Amino acid sequence: MTPEFSRIERLDTIGGEDRPVTVSADEAERAALARRFGLIAVDRLEADFAIRREAGGIAARGRVRAAVVQACAVTGAPLPAAVDEPVDLRFVEPARAGEEELELAGDALDTIEIEGGGIDLGEAAAETMALALDPFPRSPDAAAVLKQAGVLSEEEAGAFGALAGLKAKLEGKA
Repeated sequence: MTPEFSRIERLDTIGGEDRPVTVSADEAERAALARRFGLIAVDRLEADFAIRREAGGIAARGRVRAAVVQACAVTGAPLPAAVDEPVDLRFVEPARAGEEELELAGDALDTIEIEGGGIDLGEAAAETMALALDPFPRSPDAAAVLKQAGVLSEEEAGAFGALAGLKAKLEGKA
């Protein structure tokens, strides 16, 4: 399946020196990405990369910028959100049967397997955008709406919140 926002850079065009690549999603691609990631809208998605061949794969470093509209997790109200994320990726050949897998340190680059004869910088930008977004965005009035619905806040529901409720009951009976 081809991703909604695909920008393939062929492996045979990537050398040992940094090559700048800019990708930008058009209106139809942004609408499809909004559906895929459950967003109200993706108003802008673009990325600037410097790509180069390195030992062990292809490095892609740069920045992803986006403007999206998410739905408040409580009220459903539209919430604008901005993404401005640094990117440091390594595209690697898939491990073949019998080959030893590489163990990466915790601070290693994010790795993506190379599929076919190229790397997909559009999909890398789209995934970076999605991962940078708040998974449970809340509008300024979300706490009031939850309280009105009888949902306890974290402080009220925690251990000390229960003790405060018990204390209030005991004081009321004294």
